[in-house]
Amino acid sequence: MAYVKLPEGVRDILPDECEKLDALEEVLRRKFTEAGFRFVRSAGLEYYDTYACIESTVEQTKMFKMTDKDGRLIVLRPDMSLACARIAATKLHEERAKLCYFTQVYDFSASGNSDREVMQAGVEVFGEDGALADAEAVAFAIECLRAAGLRRFIVDIGHVGFYKGLLEGSGLSEGGAEEIRGYINAKDAVNVEFALKKYGVSDKAQAAILALPSLFGGVEVLSEAEKLTDNALARASLSHLQKVYALLKEKGVSEYVSFDLGTVKSLSYYSGMVFTGLAEGVGSAVLSGGRYDGLCAQFGKDLPAVGFAMGLVRVLRALESKGGQA
Repeated sequence: MAYVKLPEGVRDILPDECEKLDALEEVLRRKFTEAGFRFVRSAGLEYYDTYACIESTVEQTKMFKMTDKDGRLIVLRPDMSLACARIAATKLHEERAKLCYFTQVYDFSASGNSDREVMQAGVEVFGEDGALADAEAVAFAIECLRAAGLRRFIVDIGHVGFYKGLLEGSGLSEGGAEEIRGYINAKDAVNVEFALKKYGVSDKAQAAILALPSLFGGVEVLSEAEKLTDNALARASLSHLQKVYALLKEKGVSEYVSFDLGTVKSLSYYSGMVFTGLAEGVGSAVLSGGRYDGLCAQFGKDLPAVGFAMGLVRVLRALESKGGQA
């Protein structure tokens, strides 16, 4: 009976797993509340035009789309950071806000073993910038992963400004820069080199960009990266990460931190530090976040912002893969 089957990429949550998810949410709810975050629940349906007119990480091909009764195109919620930014910029009067949520987001493009309905918990901090705010976001992400029961995990930190700095003076168009960024993220050195030559990038810039995939590891990576460029933006980005690391060391969480300058997230969305949480037993990131200072301004109110989202089912998978001690 085909009519009892579910679409690809979605599933029912049965009682045993539901109890585990409820327990995980309760732990995180307590962490969020104790840290001064306030919960929001955004609308599940939004106008497609919101995403078409805003710089975001959500590609048009990833959205579930349908037509409203008035003929306008609407989408199932594909991203929560953007919804929180819209709320902070248009519906809250404070210049600072700490918002958090539990929600589902929907990814039309997911295939294979990927989820098209993703259960997330997340936090967004509006109105705070600088190294301290960034360090606090990373430290809180680590606290949340530990509270969830994870032990063997790492948070990789990068900075989109380093890549942007390397591009200055390269002559690359916005499209070319984005193409190469995709290859770098995929650790595809062959296509990175091919594209750099295709676009006629200088030998010095080529050497620095080709080195990006190898720039991962401990804090010493930042010193190695400094040797590759004298660009002011790139070096300022490395200096910022040094300050963030020093603060994380003071907070006693540096053992969970590594650096990966080859993780270059969307240049049009992220404005500074980015980070990704990786745990044993899971092939995909359990947590992802970063700074996106330009987003709220697109809704009419210029607020710096940093935050992260955690995949709840992925956290459970990591816990189960190691008997609860991932």
